[in-house]
Amino acid sequence: MENKSTSNFLKNIVNEDLKAGNVDQIITRFPPEPNGYLHIGHAKSIILNFELADEFKGKTHLRFDDTNPTKEDTEYVESIKEDVAWLGYEWDNLFFASDYFEEMYKRAILLIKKGKAYVCDLTAEEIRKMRGSLTEAGQKSPYRDRSVEENLELFERMRQGEFKDGQKVLRAKIDMASPNINMRDPVLYRIAHANHHNTGDKWCIYPMYDFAHPLEDAIEGITHSICTLEFEDHRPLYDWVVRECEMEKVPHQYEFARLNITNTVMSKRKLKQLVDEKVVDGWDDPRMPTISGLRRRGYTAEAIRNFAREIGVAKADSVVDSKMLEHFIREDLKLKAPRTMAVLEPLKVVITNYPEGQTEMLEAENNPENPEMGSRLIPFSREIYIEQDDFMENPPAKYHRLFVGNEVRLKNAYFIKCNDIIKDEGGNVIELHCTYDPETKSGSGFTGRKVKGTIHWLEASQAVSAEFRLYEPLILDQDKDDETSFLDNINSKSLEIVQGFVEPNMKDAKPQDKFQFFRHGYFNVDPLSSEQGKLIFNRIVSLKSSFQLPK
Repeated sequence: MENKSTSNFLKNIVNEDLKAGNVDQIITRFPPEPNGYLHIGHAKSIILNFELADEFKGKTHLRFDDTNPTKEDTEYVESIKEDVAWLGYEWDNLFFASDYFEEMYKRAILLIKKGKAYVCDLTAEEIRKMRGSLTEAGQKSPYRDRSVEENLELFERMRQGEFKDGQKVLRAKIDMASPNINMRDPVLYRIAHANHHNTGDKWCIYPMYDFAHPLEDAIEGITHSICTLEFEDHRPLYDWVVRECEMEKVPHQYEFARLNITNTVMSKRKLKQLVDEKVVDGWDDPRMPTISGLRRRGYTAEAIRNFAREIGVAKADSVVDSKMLEHFIREDLKLKAPRTMAVLEPLKVVITNYPEGQTEMLEAENNPENPEMGSRLIPFSREIYIEQDDFMENPPAKYHRLFVGNEVRLKNAYFIKCNDIIKDEGGNVIELHCTYDPETKSGSGFTGRKVKGTIHWLEASQAVSAEFRLYEPLILDQDKDDETSFLDNINSKSLEIVQGFVEPNMKDAKPQDKFQFFRHGYFNVDPLSSEQGKLIFNRIVSLKSSFQLPK
């Protein structure tokens, strides 16, 4: 897999560490919590960690931070493994935080013995109130000065399941007056009588992320622990845990800007809410920014990798235009996807001077931009389908498609002229009567006259019925700081389903096959097609955009 490398501050750090001999080999990790499906923001982190290690001939581990059994599931574990592999990356080792629970427990005991941790009986709400604020110091817990012996006994009893959820916690003893609120005696362990996907009922106390994560990095020998900017204020606690737990290997945390995209939710919590409240059809709904949703819609791993590389690695948060991601899927598919014709809203056309019962086969290029893809034969006969919006009964000026008395070219076929229209009882046009000029066949070299409009079509008797799912952004853009209007900004027009037809050679199309439909855009065969026994096409992206990459 090609890695189009450009410099960034993380690469500079790695370079300096290797040159100075601070590390012998770079080891990174991608450490998702298995409490939901990965989204495009995680893809950026995956690509960054794997390609950074790969560039410097290092290693990358896939590690599941599975320290919260109430929210985690093996379904998420398997989906994450599938997504990472689909993006094109192979992890050197597969780890689980739960593999280290015994070691973490021992390190917590060490902290207690050193007088650096204590068992606290305050409720979560009481702890929150006593933490203070950015301008006020926190208040010390009345249980802060318990003896080492009492803390050891209580912590062991916590492990044995003698207390209810929330009845006690283990807290670090650091500094309740610290200007960094994360250092004000953070909780290290909480009680949770819940079945764990990996350890079952062996444990009823579980380490908090801020305690578990640095220990995991140290145990695995991670050299560069890369995370997003919201963890910058947690770095002093990260370093404190590694130091006070006396870990042999000392990892370092580095922060980069997370990915924010217009018209897109980048919160696992909110994505889960969309799924739970059935706003979407599941984590892999093609409107979702999840990797599985993008894959089902038709995005390719290469397009996502190129997108992530283009936006780069920065230290300051910014918002990326969602049209940039669309740009990269167009770029990836324009030479790969066969061109073909589909009619999404059919209008029947009878070519009155074409011989009845006759069908001829016309040649059409599969991709004019990639001649190596060759050509195909498409049928043509007396009755065809065109798009409803390729005809107007009362057209405006400069309308160059079909109307009574006007002539257009049928792509890869002939000129036809509209002579008459048929309407139903409601006054709707349901059929056109046209004539064709046999001298104007595509490829014949005809130069007698020119027409200004070219439209696509399908031969009616052999056209294959299909369902088309047309997508718009799921979220109407909003102020990123406005947390109250998330569900109020759902786009009610994010999905439109229409029934139409495709060329007969499409009847054998398989799930995840991708095509460019003339004038309509790039489409992907939905995986549900094979399950439902019919062709379902998801529109990946329209054909054109005004978006241009910044220079």
